[in-house]
Amino acid sequence: MHRNIYYIFITLLLSIVAVACSSEKAIRKGDKFAAIMEYHEAAKEYKKAYRQISPKERPKRAEVAWKMGECYRKGNSAVFAAAAYQNAVRYGYPDSTALLYLADALLEKGDYKASEKNYRAFLEKAQDNRMAQIGLQSAMQSAEWKKNPNRYIVKKSKELNGQRSDYCPAYVGEDTTMIVTTTTRKEATGDELSGITGQKHADIFMTKLDEKGKWQKSEKIESDVNSEFEDGACAFTPDGKVMYFTRCVTDPHYPRYAAIYKSSRSDASWGKPEQVVITRDTLSLYTHPAVSPDGEWLYFTSNMAGGCGGLDLWRFYIGPSRAMEGIIENLGPMINTDGDEQFPSFGPKGELFFSSDGYPGMGGLDIFCATLSNDTLWNVTNMGAPLNSNGDDFGMTFAPGLYRGFFSSNRGDARGWDHIYSFFLPETVHMLRGWIYEKDGYELPEGVIYMIGDDGTNSSFGVMKDGSYSVRVTPGVKYVLLGTCKGYLNSMQELTADCVEENREYQLDFELASITKPVLIDNIFYEYDKATLTAESTASLNELVKLLELNPNVTIELGSHCDFRGSDNYNQRLSQARAESVVEYLTAAGIEKERLTAAGYGEESPKVITKKLSEKHTFLKEGDLLTEEFIDALDTEEQKEVCHALNRRTEFQVLRTTYKLYE
Repeated sequence: MHRNIYYIFITLLLSIVAVACSSEKAIRKGDKFAAIMEYHEAAKEYKKAYRQISPKERPKRAEVAWKMGECYRKGNSAVFAAAAYQNAVRYGYPDSTALLYLADALLEKGDYKASEKNYRAFLEKAQDNRMAQIGLQSAMQSAEWKKNPNRYIVKKSKELNGQRSDYCPAYVGEDTTMIVTTTTRKEATGDELSGITGQKHADIFMTKLDEKGKWQKSEKIESDVNSEFEDGACAFTPDGKVMYFTRCVTDPHYPRYAAIYKSSRSDASWGKPEQVVITRDTLSLYTHPAVSPDGEWLYFTSNMAGGCGGLDLWRFYIGPSRAMEGIIENLGPMINTDGDEQFPSFGPKGELFFSSDGYPGMGGLDIFCATLSNDTLWNVTNMGAPLNSNGDDFGMTFAPGLYRGFFSSNRGDARGWDHIYSFFLPETVHMLRGWIYEKDGYELPEGVIYMIGDDGTNSSFGVMKDGSYSVRVTPGVKYVLLGTCKGYLNSMQELTADCVEENREYQLDFELASITKPVLIDNIFYEYDKATLTAESTASLNELVKLLELNPNVTIELGSHCDFRGSDNYNQRLSQARAESVVEYLTAAGIEKERLTAAGYGEESPKVITKKLSEKHTFLKEGDLLTEEFIDALDTEEQKEVCHALNRRTEFQVLRTTYKLYE
């Protein structure tokens, strides 16, 4: 009996020792893979070890969970990273960074509430940590960004994606019919799987547009640009003749870091690539090349010394100037953060696009746009949803001159695999509409509008039969427009179109004054029984000043009229004084006195009803003359008062249009 118990004890002990030895072996293998950055293989070993460790061994379980989380994080698998870090925290991993990385992974999963909770827990231990502060801000605002997307249209590309990861699309220079992509699909070179991703080593593929405007099946570039190692993330010179790309050479014994290579094209084939030696530092990575629009700078990602922390954006001179040869510049703290800035590219107007986790975002890498102000200051803007998501969003390429193209994202893929998405910004249309019509009258179908803009616009166009016009304007441009018609004075309007990324409509009407008929000056008011102008008259008189300045060869008569109430002599004197008051205002505003004549008509020129006035006052007919007899015969005091008001008026009449014209 005692002997049986002894054998059982020995068996259990040996089993425990065997399990312990097995878990230790898996940990050592995981450590070895992690040391050479083969995170996919390392994670498999750590996962094996974690399952073999008893839950009672809390510190050991916590440590292995932490290592597993690190591998998933560096391998861009947020779903698995979140689970691993959660276990590390649950089993009491002593480094509070586990809370930070757990919050990051939850943010990338789109679990904003849980992410916010863990950021706050970490900040209780490290309240000054900037990345945690950025993460908390991101978790709090991401849901709102999702609810309020911008105008970009994003769709997953059917033609450019295969069965594995596809990413970093790039147009071949200015050629919009060819795109290269980086892919791990089965046709890639070699049979080995990457220890980093668990997929095949990436290769560079190319696709072309067919006659119907559809992308054909992507095919591997048959050239030395593809190797048994990771090749991709391409960029091209503007003429499409030189390709820059990233190559990640692996070694089973020690880490090797990514480097940038270039290959030149001869006809349709790409030559043997050569490494671009940026510095002699072999312990830093150089990746994600992009060529500036002028072809003189190679932008790239690196963690070399002298940066702002993490991965930074740098640039290296590749232009023709010997004096500039070898110059390397960090883009500085207005672009780079203590997080990671990666995947630079350029937009249609030279904007710098890149991806970063060092600014408030929606999770993982977000796409940002940086524009230069005064040639020295960068303005950085998060591109928002739907270009950005809770996953990694990166690697944009723009069709030359257009806000459309492709980018990469692992959104919605629990494995962390990347896919290519198309995007385009629907065109913003700003339209200016309006009418040309006779002052106190109808449309002028013979009207012509002249338009000058500070962007170089200089055009003219006629109006429709109803006097209307419609013309497209450019956001942010300031325009001056002149409305003209034979027999009428010119009228000028100004417009500055809004700088907004949404459709807009503006309206400017041109009310032209006749050269042959008296023109009523609206809203001229005098003090009761006096010739003194009131403050309410200022706006209308200032418009008359502008009209005379715009038509400098015109001389006018200012005519003032009274109703028939009061004596003839009194009305004559009052109307003359009122006309002279208007002349005085205009001369004080800078109009030459020789261009102005004051005339008081008293009650001798009653108003003639126009068609427009008959439409407004239905008890009147076109051609009615508002004499004393006509007004006395009206039915109501209200009608009579309307007619008295119409008779009390100040008008101007063009006398000649040749003032100083022949001097």
